[in-house]
Amino acid sequence: MKKEKDVIVGYLPDETPAPGKLLLYAIQQVIVMFPATIAVALITGFQVSTTLFASGLATICFVFISGRKIPMYYGSSFSYLSAISGLAAAQGFAKVNGILPTEAIQIAQFGIIASGLVSVAAGLIVKFSGKNAVEKVLPATITGSIAMIIGLTLAGNALSDAAPQAVAEGAAATITNSGWVWAVSLVTLLSTVFFSKYLKGFLGQLPLLLGAGVGCLFAGILYWVGGPEMSLFRSLPQEALEASVWKLGDGSIFALPAFSLPKVSWAAVAAIMPIAIATIPESTAHIYQLDIYVDDLAAKKGKKSYGLSALLDRNLIGDGLCDMISGFVGGPAGTNYGENISTMAITKVFSIPVLIAASIIAMIVSFFTPLIRVIYGIPVAVIGGLEIYLFGAIAAQGIAIMIDKKVDMFSAKNIAVIASIMVIGVGGQYAFNGTIPFFGLNVPCIAGAAIFGIILNLILGIGEKKNVKD
Repeated sequence: MKKEKDVIVGYLPDETPAPGKLLLYAIQQVIVMFPATIAVALITGFQVSTTLFASGLATICFVFISGRKIPMYYGSSFSYLSAISGLAAAQGFAKVNGILPTEAIQIAQFGIIASGLVSVAAGLIVKFSGKNAVEKVLPATITGSIAMIIGLTLAGNALSDAAPQAVAEGAAATITNSGWVWAVSLVTLLSTVFFSKYLKGFLGQLPLLLGAGVGCLFAGILYWVGGPEMSLFRSLPQEALEASVWKLGDGSIFALPAFSLPKVSWAAVAAIMPIAIATIPESTAHIYQLDIYVDDLAAKKGKKSYGLSALLDRNLIGDGLCDMISGFVGGPAGTNYGENISTMAITKVFSIPVLIAASIIAMIVSFFTPLIRVIYGIPVAVIGGLEIYLFGAIAAQGIAIMIDKKVDMFSAKNIAVIASIMVIGVGGQYAFNGTIPFFGLNVPCIAGAAIFGIILNLILGIGEKKNVKD
């Protein structure tokens, strides 16, 4: 008889959990992607419901574009924030109650669709030139470092969400200025860590969902004891419903997302399209991250390697096509999500059916106003507690890539490339708020770090002898 301790817990991409488990895993994936995806919408002024719908639709499309082989969730990318904001300002548009005018979104949509062509082109180059060609340009020193700065440049977002500044008026500002807001985020973080470490079996695969539940419960207790002035729960702005394509009554129950068609703008192409360069090494890093963790689980289960890294071309093409799909319906540009990969790495649930279910849930939520209110109502401090763990895990996975690929950390070339990427990426975030001024251009720090690292690596590789021994 097989002992319980000998059972390997986890699901590989082609495995399907039981319906009840699948639903809970899917809800966990939605909660994990929600903060960053919706944050992009709120910062840029895109419609929240449309962004959520576009995320789910693009993920389902990605699954089938990749032949149901790559477990990735597509969400809104922070890399495009400054480009979209700068474009809107240059075109004379401003957010009204936090939302951009429809025409401004339509102009940005055209640039987002164009940006998808960059990733598609990169995928085709990989397809016809081979994986080795891209590995020469994007070795582990670059993909690992990019993964690290993606996590580290989001560290500020995590801590600012963990202890949000008082932006509300009156009583609601009281708790955000007190130590209790830290208590909520720390309870969320520590409970998530403990659940991840100590829970076994099925419950051990739901640490983020359970951690968010504990955080919300603690915030609820504070509200119950201290009254409205101790509330951290949020309400959905009325403006979020005004641009809906169609509402049932006043939209309080059911409202279609605010879909819009792109409007031709070559200024948008010039502003947004180049940013896609940043998502190529990011997307490449993600496929290598998945490759490591999926094959580790497969080996423990006695199954052959899934070889996900060999599907890099499909991953890049899928990423680009998803940008086009999201841009066409009115969603922001995006990428496959490190947060969801972190969740899969932590829980060992890489099931593609789980991601399909998560996508469907996200799309359903985008139609039902009460569901949007529930998710939107999660305290920012709870989200921040989760983000500390998730964003840190993204950075840690960058280290895992370099360890797995046996990067020589005593090589002067490798140290120079890694050091340059890290300082430009992290320094650009904290010195210049994410966009580095360079000869009149505002270069996103991740894109700038990636481009500089790629060029430096190629220059230092000139005349370098190939290592014949593998």
